[in-house]
Amino acid sequence: MGVSLISMIAPTSCGRIWKIARTSGGFLYIVSSLGVTGTRAEITTDLSEIIRHVRSVTDTPAAVGFGINTPVQAETVARIADGVIVGSAIVDIIAEHGAEAGPYIYDYVKMMKEAVEKAKE
Repeated sequence: MGVSLISMIAPTSCGRIWKIARTSGGFLYIVSSLGVTGTRAEITTDLSEIIRHVRSVTDTPAAVGFGINTPVQAETVARIADGVIVGSAIVDIIAEHGAEAGPYIYDYVKMMKEAVEKAKE
């Protein structure tokens, strides 16, 4: 069907990263923090170490999500990962603006994209 299995790697997965990476396709979803998804003021997990470990066992791209919601966070993550995943921040915009959320989502995504592009320069 052309659907890839996207596996998640949590900060507690260190001993299992090679097993998880073997069965993944598309990309690996690196969870930035313990706990539930949602925006965070800061991310304290050593993402560089997790991504280094992932890259030592697979060529599958690694994208980081869970808590990413500011341009600074997006730029920081984009410097070490292949992708940045944002979800809850967009849901929050929809919750705040309802049917009128379109332009706010556009502006937010544009701002986040510019931060990621800055990291790749």
